[in-house]
Amino acid sequence: MHLSCMDTERTAALGLEPLLTTSELADYLGVNVQAIYDLRCDRRGPAGIRVGRELRYRATDVRHWLEALQEIQPAAGASAASPAARGGER
Repeated sequence: MHLSCMDTERTAALGLEPLLTTSELADYLGVNVQAIYDLRCDRRGPAGIRVGRELRYRATDVRHWLEALQEIQPAAGASAASPAARGGER
């Protein structure tokens, strides 16, 4: 059976998840395709799978990558360090 003719239900039944193309990932994130390639080149993007000459991205890998980005970024409005951490108030 050729993979291109597999429907989504059958793919799910086999335990396979759909793969996003670079264009689909860029559309989802609201960035241009080059930004995805730049992130990959800098090793800061989601894990990709090379399928022939093309790159594909698992939805779960993208989700984990986004969650990791969220954990790294400080909360909005939070200062870099509290006064006590800077050696101020005791």
